Amino acid sequence: MSRYHSYLDTASKLLEQYRGKEPFAAFLKKYFAQHKKHGSRDRKQITHLCYCYFRTAHVLKGRPLQDQLQQALFLCSQTPVSLLDELHPEWSSSFSLSTEDKLAVLELPDTAGDFFPWATQLTEELDKSAFSRSFLVQPDTFIRIRPGHAEQLEKKLIGKGIVFSRIRTDCFSFPAGTKLDELLLTNKEAVIQDYSSQQVGELLEQVKPDRQGGSVTVWDCCAASGGKSIMAKDRLGPLALTVSDIRESILHNLKKRFAEAGMGSYKQVVADLTKEDPFGTQDYFDLVIADVPCSGSGTWSRTPEQLSYFSEPAIGVFSQLQKNIVSTAITHVKSGGYFLYITCSVFKAENEDVAAFIEKEKGLTLIKKELIAGYTVKADTMFACLFRK
Repeated sequence: MSRYHSYLDTASKLLEQYRGKEPFAAFLKKYFAQHKKHGSRDRKQITHLCYCYFRTAHVLKGRPLQDQLQQALFLCSQTPVSLLDELHPEWSSSFSLSTEDKLAVLELPDTAGDFFPWATQLTEELDKSAFSRSFLVQPDTFIRIRPGHAEQLEKKLIGKGIVFSRIRTDCFSFPAGTKLDELLLTNKEAVIQDYSSQQVGELLEQVKPDRQGGSVTVWDCCAASGGKSIMAKDRLGPLALTVSDIRESILHNLKKRFAEAGMGSYKQVVADLTKEDPFGTQDYFDLVIADVPCSGSGTWSRTPEQLSYFSEPAIGVFSQLQKNIVSTAITHVKSGGYFLYITCSVFKAENEDVAAFIEKEKGLTLIKKELIAGYTVKADTMFACLFRK
């Protein structure tokens, strides 16, 4: 058996065993830890085959699994691939074709939205065809360079021969898989942060808080690892910061990250905002940041297994969860203060519908609403709205 058939057999075995109960990356890590026979090149090839399968599973479903793997690899490749050169030499001149022409080679219909099963649920401004095609490509990795570090960091990367692209003065992109932790002082020199997430920072530029106390009072109410808080400090200057999350473990990780970032003093609270108000009638903020739990559908090019295992009814569950969270958080925005609502979702129910709820039911004034279409630049897609109370 050639190594290529071995790759196909192993990928098939993995896909048949996987049930979507955990991220596929975690599932693979466990498998390769138990099966040491696979070298680094083998792991890379098998992993790539599996992810190509997930990227195209909705289009290729119904075909034999090993056929799907080979056809998926063809659809996701822009240049010749040795496995396909051996097994499908008839495709050798077709790698550079458009997606539509490749689908024709495979005798498949060209239907916009095929790669994404829930096209009818998509947010209003999104280009459905371009978004669908974006699933064939692995997104890049991005860093946001912190103030004062751009020049020295660029020199360091050039000196080490690292491939990167300058997107903006403070934003570099790298091919997926680049081991950035080995190249930079993470969180001090730069923050690993998707380009679209960085774009949310432009909304922060429109925040004009009351600085009479010297610091901007900010509550990052779904803080996770704290990336938005660090960006707020870099954009707005000194903060009187409070962070909260439902998960105590994530706040432990945030503490380490904030120490690396030099964030100084801050308050932290463990709270489930759907069930409790951690402040009662106290604590009002110039800015409340609500980067809410969501489907994550704008990031699924990085985790394409979601295309096979996500359940559509979950969209409504997330939408209600988001309304419950913002209903609590909004009560702690000062009069004249700001509320920043963020998702990494592409679903209307999580985006425009919740924005309308905030405006119509909660009485806040919409300043700017934005779909950040990362699918055009190999980044995640996000949705953000800035309101004023």
